[in-house]
Order: sequence, then C-alpha cells, then structure tokens
Amino acid sequence: MVGPVRPLFVLFGSSIVQISFCNGGWGAILSEIYARKADIITRGYFGWNSRRALQILDQVFPKEAEIQPSLVIVYFGGNDSTGPHSSGRGPHVPLPEYIENMKKIGTYLKSLSDKTRVIFLTCPPINEAKVRVNSVYFSELVRTNELCRTYSAALMELCKELGINAIDLCTAIQKREDWQDACFIEDGVHLSAEGSKIVAEEILKVIKEAEWEPSLHWKSMATEYSEDSPYDLVAADGERTLNPSEWAYHREIQWE
Repeated sequence: MVGPVRPLFVLFGSSIVQISFCNGGWGAILSEIYARKADIITRGYFGWNSRRALQILDQVFPKEAEIQPSLVIVYFGGNDSTGPHSSGRGPHVPLPEYIENMKKIGTYLKSLSDKTRVIFLTCPPINEAKVRVNSVYFSELVRTNELCRTYSAALMELCKELGINAIDLCTAIQKREDWQDACFIEDGVHLSAEGSKIVAEEILKVIKEAEWEPSLHWKSMATEYSEDSPYDLVAADGERTLNPSEWAYHREIQWE
C-alpha cells in the first residue's frame, strides 16, 4: 500500500476488463483521466463467465476490507451468452441463471459500503464474420449479435430493477456507422482503441450524470498535491510560476 490514499475504482470482469489497458484500452483511458484523483485497478479474467465470478466475489471484494471501492465497473456476459456446447462444458450460462448471477453480484457490491457505486456494462456487439474465421480454433463455438442483444437487454432490465447504473454497449457501439470494422481487433470480439474510446465516453457520461455524493466525476474530484509551488516552471514574464497539476493538453480527446 502506498499513500496518500485515493478513492479506489475497480474494473471487474472477463477479458474485456483484463485487456482494458492494452492498445489504447478503456481502462488505460480512465486511468490517465483520473491520474492524481483515483486509483484504478483491474480484476479481469480472460474467458470467465458469471458463475466463476460468483465463486471469487468475496475474495476480490472482502467485506472486512479496511478500504472499500468508491466505484466498481462490472462486465460479464460475452462468454455467458455463447451458445451451449453439446458436452455441457464451456462458458455458456442460460439467460435466467445469468441474470440471477448478475443480481447477486450487484447486490453484493452495493452492500460493501454506503459509498460504493456500481456500473454494469452489457455485452458489446461482435463482428460475426471475424468470429466465424476464428471459430476454427474452438469446438462448436456459437457467438452471435442476436445472443449479445438478448443478454444485454435482460441485463439492462435487471439494472433498472436494482437501481444500478448500466451502459448498453451493444447499442452504443453500433451507433458508429463503421463499427464492425473500426471497433474490434482481428478476433472480432475484443475492442480496438476506437471501440475502447466509446466505452470510456459512455462510462464518463454515466459518472458525470449520476447524482452521487460525493461526485466521482473527474472534474469534481480533488487533484492530489495541486498546490502552487516555487518549484513549478517559471512563466514567460519571469514573475510567476505555472502550476501544471490540471494540464490536459497532451490528450488526444479532451474528455468530459
């Protein structure tokens, strides 16, 4: 543990979370935006479904922990929504069970503390053509946009019931005209940098609009060690120093 202690954001989910710091991923985007404001950590597990998430939920988020997360962003569903395998093995989870699992996860996370906020992400769409090409590496792999839509819609309904903020990635990504080509890497499932930008934008929008006290919007949060210092760079007039703690000129996108 290093100090000072900052608010803690946890990204919890399957591969969309595990690789969210790769290649301009949405986890990396959030971490840069919240630099000097919050610590963002990942608990992502490639290939996992909601059943496996429930098995370790209390280990990842122990209720006795001294510091509880201020925000947990959860993504499970892409693997759950694959078609069932004839052997009974594999990541498929029937829709009713998936929704019950996500309900247990959401309820548990909300119980961690009065200040723990939760955002659920639904399945993004996929590029079915690319998925079919890569399906030769798997046995009886069935992954379609219709299944993604079905599981996404059901999760959105659950979140309304539980009062959990949710982001419909299946809809958000498809708003971009060239989404099939621009938003995925070669496997047709995982997000490219362009796809991750959409995820980050949607998350920031939810955080900004949420009526949370205290606000977790990055512009509302204190910046660590932001006081003026005589050691800052000296301005052109030679009289003042320039405090760089809020500078954001380096960002490709000036996020809101």
